[in-house]
Amino acid sequence: MTKMTGGQAIVRTLMRQGVDTIFGLPGVQLDNTFDALYEVQDKVRVVHTRHEQGAAYMALGYAQATGKVGTCIVVPGPGVLNTGAALSTAAGSNAPVLCLTGQIPSYQIGLGLGIPHEIRDQQQAMAGVVKWVGRAETPAEAPQKLREAFRAMLAGRNQPAVFEMAPDVMGRSEDVALLEPERFNEGPETDEKTIAAAAKLLGAAEKPVIFVGSGIFGAEKELLRVAELLEAPVVMSRTGRGAVSDRHYLAQNMIGGQELWGGADAVLVVGTRFLAPALAWGREKEVKTVRIDIDPEQAIKPRPADIGIVASARTGLSLLAEQLAKHNRKRPSRKAELTQLKDEVHKRLAGLEPQHSLAKAIRDELPEDAIIVTDVTQLATYTQYDMPIYQPRTLITPGYQGTLGYAYPTGLGAQVAYPDRKVVVISGDGGFMFNVQELSTAVAHGINVVCIVFADGAFGNVKRIQKDSFGGRNIAVELHNPDFVALAKSFGMLGLRAKTPEELRRAVREAFAAKGPALIEVPVGELPNIWKLIRRPPSQGVAPKN
Repeated sequence: MTKMTGGQAIVRTLMRQGVDTIFGLPGVQLDNTFDALYEVQDKVRVVHTRHEQGAAYMALGYAQATGKVGTCIVVPGPGVLNTGAALSTAAGSNAPVLCLTGQIPSYQIGLGLGIPHEIRDQQQAMAGVVKWVGRAETPAEAPQKLREAFRAMLAGRNQPAVFEMAPDVMGRSEDVALLEPERFNEGPETDEKTIAAAAKLLGAAEKPVIFVGSGIFGAEKELLRVAELLEAPVVMSRTGRGAVSDRHYLAQNMIGGQELWGGADAVLVVGTRFLAPALAWGREKEVKTVRIDIDPEQAIKPRPADIGIVASARTGLSLLAEQLAKHNRKRPSRKAELTQLKDEVHKRLAGLEPQHSLAKAIRDELPEDAIIVTDVTQLATYTQYDMPIYQPRTLITPGYQGTLGYAYPTGLGAQVAYPDRKVVVISGDGGFMFNVQELSTAVAHGINVVCIVFADGAFGNVKRIQKDSFGGRNIAVELHNPDFVALAKSFGMLGLRAKTPEELRRAVREAFAAKGPALIEVPVGELPNIWKLIRRPPSQGVAPKN
């Protein structure tokens, strides 16, 4: 054991866990932990941000881009509450994000004295957002409590966690025994008979279809092996795109998936909520379903599968591939059929202008390993469906939380994780202004993200809904924007404006050539509605009533 402060115990435990980057903001309740970080600046990079939400989103971007734990540190009370949007997005995106926070002095917790940053039951306030919340009451407890946090984040379904320590405990010195990191298994031992039954069901099907989401990452090789054995198209949700390269004929988006759903006689579902097919697309007769999910609760939602396998995607698919070699039927290639479907879906989406030409201008200037981070905006929605994605974890989205303001700080976190790769953020003017202050962070820390802001002067999606569904009774949707180019320059970064797809292409090229943070404003008018192409009538029978 070694004598150290609570702050040192936190930092040294994180280092043992492999943490080399922390995003955050200092504050009086964290002084001793930041002092401990000062001692290890050559080993742990501290990226200080301008807002706690930005810090948490950056940790999320780091986690989504790498699959590793992203870490942030913020003051208690209002500071940790400011992380809520990012942590809820991490939960919805299956991302391991660790939020470190302080407390009021340990001897005053729960007394309701009105101590600075005191809130009523901080742990309970965060418990509904994350998988694990805990407090180390002494410096010696820090290694074990942080081990519990890492276990919660990484064992089973990846999820966020919150760890807290009171400031007096952070400053107290005592003997501390550091612990070695745990190794987490691939889920419970899988029953061989269940795997064999799944292989027989899928192997006998004529037109099986595979559906995957963000839970597939880390199992791309195993997925492709199973898909090629079955000649099964892989329908990737927006959060799962890149699991199979769009250059492969088996790779399909959700629009193609709805077309395939009607003819499927068996489906394999891996690491996805599976809501659209199960609840919206409809079915005249039941389709046999095999489901692989590491979370036993998730595996039965929204309805139980015919065969459920509780395992990681990698383990489940690997075992399934072994059994398919015994139980699979002979299969003709579906390359011509599925290539034609991909072409038809792309042609349908390519008719949506100017979204198609703008998205193409961006993609054409990016290498295959570029990371594209999208906010909740009309151009981003188009990107999530039709922009070609070639590698896993290179399209990063807020998932079902749909959090405005997500993209820019999340993109900064992804860029910190991969400083040598190109990272582009696609945002609207509404969402971008949620975290505009992090332009300062990008410049201060040399984080060379290229942010493209599509500016229509409105919360465009809401304005369209008010127009289409409420007779044009628009309220609270018009925006007063700054000059985004001048704003970028005022922070000391490159600012450009592009009014056409060709100008955008040149601007993206110039921005990356500058090798620094950059912002490109793209003025747009009212954009055509992509949802008319995405939300189509049920492809098989009538959508069930729920």
